[in-house]
Amino acid sequence: MIKNLMHAATAAALIVLPLTISPSAHAAERLPLSTAVHQLKTADESREGYTRDKFRHWNAGQNPLDGCNTRNEVLIAEAVEPPAVGPGCKLSGGTWWSYYDATTVSGPSGLDIDHMVPLAEAWDSGASAWTAQRREAYANDLGAPTSLVGVTARSNRSKSDQDPGTWMPPAGEAHCQYAAEWTGTKLRWDLAVDPQEQAELLQLAAECPTTEVVFEPAS
Repeated sequence: MIKNLMHAATAAALIVLPLTISPSAHAAERLPLSTAVHQLKTADESREGYTRDKFRHWNAGQNPLDGCNTRNEVLIAEAVEPPAVGPGCKLSGGTWWSYYDATTVSGPSGLDIDHMVPLAEAWDSGASAWTAQRREAYANDLGAPTSLVGVTARSNRSKSDQDPGTWMPPAGEAHCQYAAEWTGTKLRWDLAVDPQEQAELLQLAAECPTTEVVFEPAS
């Protein structure tokens, strides 16, 4: 999803202490979707031992002093029309574009914040071997604009923990963007794909020849 940086800055200015973003330790990579998919390692997946509480979220976000948790920081950054930001980072008003189902949403209560690669899928794909600190960083990843996405609750819950092998956004025009953001998130966090997931991503890459993947490896 393309962030509206001007709206984000306007909304952030309503908060007493503005957000601060730490510089990345890695240079961004830009690859054709097909090339990026081929860079993903393949592995069988296992959900053994998974529970959602092994990924602590939402935490205090990038500025622990501004009162905005990760969820609200994503909402502020992604707003088409910025919400009002009240005491304790209470949001009201504003509009958002849910690209999964091509729907405009008014007010923050109608949105879920989707992990582009769901927590359970991340666990299956390599996060089971991470430290609790790294899993928390993943679950609150504000360092990449595509890791966390504001979408309608119905589309997020329809997706649940599925990968592109079994679920794609209902809006067909979103498929190329979604495939790129999924692939970029997996590359960013060095997560694997299973054979069915890989096959679907390669098919999407063939259908989206001009789509590029932009990502920075997570610290």
